[in-house]
Amino acid sequence: MATKKRYKTAAWTRKEGQNPEGGLNAKGRASLRAQGKDIKEPQPGGGPRKRSFCARSAGQMEKFPAAAKDPNSRLRKARRKWKC
Repeated sequence: MATKKRYKTAAWTRKEGQNPEGGLNAKGRASLRAQGKDIKEPQPGGGPRKRSFCARSAGQMEKFPAAAKDPNSRLRKARRKWKC
């Protein structure tokens, strides 16, 4: 009988819950939902969630200049995925 590994941290904080192109994958979103958070898939097609995310992440670009300069930072990858 195989046993599951028990991790001390949620999947969204580990590499297995993160999408390599930025943001979270389905496993990462599921681990956040288990913690009581309401998280949805990206909305790159447009709409109020996209406008809100792009506005928030623009502020993060100013707050974290090192991440803003690095094209492979998670912030920049997420903004690309959302087409901001």
